[in-house]
Amino acid sequence: MEIQLPISALVPTRNRSEPFRRMLESLAQQSAQPLEMIVVDGSNNDSTKEICASYIPGLITKIHYYRAIKLGAAIQRNQAINYATQNSILLLDDDILFESECVARLWNYLQSDPHIGGVNAMITNQKYLPPGRTSQLLFQFLHGRHETSYAGKCIGPGMNLLPEDREDLPEVVPVEWLNTTCVLYRRKALPNPLFSDIFQGYSLMEDVTLSLTVGKTWKLANARTARIFHDSQPGDHKNDPSVLAEMDLVNRHYVMTQILGRHEWHFYLKLAVLQLFGIVASLTKLQGWFDLPKILMGKMRAIFQIISTQY
Repeated sequence: MEIQLPISALVPTRNRSEPFRRMLESLAQQSAQPLEMIVVDGSNNDSTKEICASYIPGLITKIHYYRAIKLGAAIQRNQAINYATQNSILLLDDDILFESECVARLWNYLQSDPHIGGVNAMITNQKYLPPGRTSQLLFQFLHGRHETSYAGKCIGPGMNLLPEDREDLPEVVPVEWLNTTCVLYRRKALPNPLFSDIFQGYSLMEDVTLSLTVGKTWKLANARTARIFHDSQPGDHKNDPSVLAEMDLVNRHYVMTQILGRHEWHFYLKLAVLQLFGIVASLTKLQGWFDLPKILMGKMRAIFQIISTQY
């Protein structure tokens, strides 16, 4: 028998009705489900709206559907939380698949420690891998010291590393940042608004910003046995390498300076090295060479924006 938990789930979506349907169908298989789901839809058709109104066997979560006032993952989440009625907030992507007991475990882990502000699910197809020699040297340079593992950390100029999934680890592992793919927060731990206006479109690094902000006063944890599969979908927001290159630098600079408070010259050097490393790494594939002029143009726009922006 399914039970409802006092959770408001927030889902921004746009033109991805079939992945969204699959997500709901996997949620319907959970023994514990959120009381409500707030869907903020930026689609240019009614497919997602129709799915929200349709019957899905086993789904007891009440779905509230709204049209997006403005488009963008962070902006739509900001809109969604205004409609939420519960004291626990589950941030979800529209293209995930829940594994057994995921929601129940997230809930139980959050309740297990009153000092935990947020706990996220383990993404089974996106995990931390031990770095090779070159990456190890890069991480050590960015972090300023050697670590046996950089899993779950946010190092140097805001470089965030995925959590680690090993059987010898406990079920709940402390981390320094949380993704927004599937994460449960205490509402009282969250800032208002959730996200700054700087995060537009794809909203790269908005999850790091939010979790680092919460982490200043609350514990953050990864729930290794609360598991999901991220069936990541293509989208218009991912198609322009120039826009993504610009967003990566601008948003990472924002995290480095405004969230982490790292303004010293050596952090700017580390940011430059990280950006250069990313460009070089992209050239290991043929497409990277085709995209190189657009990436460089995006980085140049980002530098101009950083110089001209006053936070």
